[in-house]
Amino acid sequence: MATTTSTIEITEADKAAVVSVPARIIAAWANHDAKAFADVFTADGTMILPGFYRKGADEIEAFMAGAFQGPYKGTQVTGTPLDLRFLTSDSAIVITQGGVLAPGQSELADDRAIRATWVVVKQAGEWKLAGYQNSPRGAA
Repeated sequence: MATTTSTIEITEADKAAVVSVPARIIAAWANHDAKAFADVFTADGTMILPGFYRKGADEIEAFMAGAFQGPYKGTQVTGTPLDLRFLTSDSAIVITQGGVLAPGQSELADDRAIRATWVVVKQAGEWKLAGYQNSPRGAA
């Protein structure tokens, strides 16, 4: 049985747009803007954090609104892409490393360092976050 592989064409603009998805989350977090944070997700997007699972932009927005008033109040978030893979011309996976900076911190504490997987899809010409999951970074 012969198998065929097709080459997908990815533009530099698409690469830049996909890599900008984490930056949009960082910007929304910097402003503690739960709506802008949730708007990065698809309508049925999922967010998995240690101990939490939220599905849909409305659930994600409500969760983050509470978090920005509670445990994430005054925090910032940081992240650096480690890997980018396109699955198709309109879907990609980004792996990042970063974490939450406590108020007043400029360096990420090891106990707050995470690695994250971002599943990004192109919908109506815009790259959106379909799935996000992070876990403690552990050993570097």
